[in-house]
Amino acid sequence: MAPITLEQATHKLRQRPRFPMPNKAHPLTWVLYVGTAVVVLLMLLTPAYLLLRTAEAGSKAIELFTHSRNLAIWGRTLLLTGSVTLTTAVIAVPLAWLTTRTDLPGRRFWGVTAALPLVIPSYVYAYLFISMFGPRGVLQQWLEPLFGITRLPELYGFWGAWLVLSLISYPYTYLTVRAGIKHLDACQIEAARSLGLSARAAFWRVVLPQLRPAIMAGSLLVALYTLRDFGAVQLLRYSTFTRAIYIQYQSFFDRSLAATLALQLVLLTAIILYFEWRSRGRASYHRTSVGVARQMRVQPLGRWRWPALGFVSSIVTLALFVPASSLIYWLGRGLHQDWLRSDVLGRANMVQMGSVWEPALNSVSVALGAALLTAVLALPVALLVVRQKGKFAQFAEQISYSGFALPGLVIALALVYFGANYFPSIYQTIFLLLLAYVILFIPQAVGATRASFLQIPANVESAGRSLGQSPFTVMRRITLPLVRPGLLSGAALVFLTTMKELPATLLLSPLGFKTLPIEVWGNISEAFFAQAALPTLMLILLSSVPLALLNQSNE
Repeated sequence: MAPITLEQATHKLRQRPRFPMPNKAHPLTWVLYVGTAVVVLLMLLTPAYLLLRTAEAGSKAIELFTHSRNLAIWGRTLLLTGSVTLTTAVIAVPLAWLTTRTDLPGRRFWGVTAALPLVIPSYVYAYLFISMFGPRGVLQQWLEPLFGITRLPELYGFWGAWLVLSLISYPYTYLTVRAGIKHLDACQIEAARSLGLSARAAFWRVVLPQLRPAIMAGSLLVALYTLRDFGAVQLLRYSTFTRAIYIQYQSFFDRSLAATLALQLVLLTAIILYFEWRSRGRASYHRTSVGVARQMRVQPLGRWRWPALGFVSSIVTLALFVPASSLIYWLGRGLHQDWLRSDVLGRANMVQMGSVWEPALNSVSVALGAALLTAVLALPVALLVVRQKGKFAQFAEQISYSGFALPGLVIALALVYFGANYFPSIYQTIFLLLLAYVILFIPQAVGATRASFLQIPANVESAGRSLGQSPFTVMRRITLPLVRPGLLSGAALVFLTTMKELPATLLLSPLGFKTLPIEVWGNISEAFFAQAALPTLMLILLSSVPLALLNQSNE
């Protein structure tokens, strides 16, 4: 046999997979590919619907693409998405580090409360800020007797949308970064310190690069959430693609042009996914040395302790305590209104307050089902992306993110179309509603799970295989326990966003099936916000409990 050259050996090493994968005939491989194929087919339903309806528009679709108003929508959408994504990263990374690995006073309390803004629906969040800080809001009414202020600056437009979406979506990056921090190895930081690096230099040169997958995964979720949000931009009067799609659906009988707008949103999503994929690089983020990784010690903040507490408390106060206080204010006003003081109406509305438990139970049930189903379907996608890195796996991951960028309205209409015409047995059932939640929120589970897979050393699974364990046993006893933080984080994100999802729930819920978002929206749309305060507070409470338990279990 001819001797192998250095270049050939290097080429073989580059081509060799870093992780042990069973051969293509093994049942585990088939399970992974079948599960991924199911996700791909689900995600292709909405683009197929949009292509069919866009084709019906004909030449009108081409005119819409080149119209000046359409180009302006592109500019406004990109500006808002980029600004919110950058702002949330700047907020989330130091927030996650301070609440996880420092001696910040009350860090466990701040660690839980910092993630809670995620449970507030965007339309409620925007309305609370408008009612509190708007030109003639509650704050202006309080200031007028003291300082004679008759009107506050406008909150509408870009700045209002940027503020609200940044405060409500930074927990996406915050949660994924926290999960990434828990996988860091203290030996790497200690080695950097032993080489003369300061604590700050070690953070920038060692810790931050290791957190890159988690930061990118969370930032991608923020960007896609901003693209698909409707409630905040509608109430704050900032025209992005989602608002334009909604207006097109409401104002015209021809829905093909609205499908054309939605198809452009898919294109914009593809562009963002392409740049995110190119930015990943080929760096390894797991530990390759022999031995057991040690957990990082709590880092003393020293003289920065109280400034850090001021930063964390300011973010949590503005993002959580201010809207919560506004809700309590509206609830208090509702308790003193005539509709509750009157005997007849009081009894009727007390019954209404008691009946909020049924929507609450429905919301929790479908959210738990969606979280479980989405986590199960996201597992094979994330595993193939990290282990195989083939074209099919990359396509599956990228197509899975498309659903999160589409408004729930568009996905719901696509499922209504296919369900009524091709699958009538599941039309107007809970199962069809769960499928909509999977399409909408599977990027959350895929992103968090993939970040955990990236931090698993290759030799850990190789050791299990070398001891004669089957791929299923290695998966059950080694891989799944190691990715548990990512799986739980992804499932928690799906649960939270399912709890507050409105458009898909309105269109796809079975007859008589009411949830808390439906109750809230029904009151807000009729300007009965005092009545909407109670179901909104219950929505926040029910969503906060599992999130708090998740944060405590990961401490």
